[in-house]
Amino acid sequence: MKNLLIPIEESEFLPSVLQSAVLVARRFGSYLEGLHVRPDFAGSITASGIGAPYVIEEFRREDWEGIQRAHRTFEVYLRERQIPVDTRGEAGGPWAAFRAEAPPGDEFIGQHARLFDLTVVGQPSRGATPPRMTVLETLLFDSGRPVLVAPPSSPSQIGGTIVIAWNASTETARTVAFARPLLERADRVIVLTVEGGLVVGPSGDEMARSLMRTGIPAQALHVPQRRGIGETILEQTRQMGGDLLIKGAYTQSRLRQMILGGATNHILTMASVPVFMAH
Repeated sequence: MKNLLIPIEESEFLPSVLQSAVLVARRFGSYLEGLHVRPDFAGSITASGIGAPYVIEEFRREDWEGIQRAHRTFEVYLRERQIPVDTRGEAGGPWAAFRAEAPPGDEFIGQHARLFDLTVVGQPSRGATPPRMTVLETLLFDSGRPVLVAPPSSPSQIGGTIVIAWNASTETARTVAFARPLLERADRVIVLTVEGGLVVGPSGDEMARSLMRTGIPAQALHVPQRRGIGETILEQTRQMGGDLLIKGAYTQSRLRQMILGGATNHILTMASVPVFMAH
């Protein structure tokens, strides 16, 4: 995981996003690229019903000020942690750069993320100024790459004890494959299955044995469901001291999850540890 992307939104969770990215970067000596998330001005102006040049100029001014704030926040945070910005540091150490010329709208973020091993974003749906769900979903469905969702509070470590929320799906199998660099460095890996939360496919025991054959210290754990699958996964992760949860995203459709609820939606809303996801 040598290339990490950090879409930067003005949110109270931004320190946790940056800290999560730094923790991963220190493990792998990664390049960190900050990318300012820009609003779509054309859509905003059309929605306002106003086309006056003054309004357009105001949007441009706010955009430029937002880019400057994002750049400042990114650079100050990393320099305070002795990570060089815009220049390579010591051999094998992390380094960073900020990209300011990204076009507006979310579409570019999903496309640009295809160049990176991992994109780090904030947890949506919580707090006064949460990151937008559309950014996360664009990354999950358009990038073809994994996403690390940072919790509201900055984590102190990532990847010592990893919990895999195994449901036997293709989404989770792909997510586990993406997470292999982290799994190979873990002290402990738990393949967690929840009663009633499996689709047709390999069992948790089979997944654990598969990982152990490659030298990953995995063990299987099957638990009864309490209240809901998502709630059970988070409670078990907490009890086992997990500092990273690996979860395939949206085994059920997004519409079905919005109407009926689902493990992905619950975890995206309530997780207190970083969550590694892919679709």
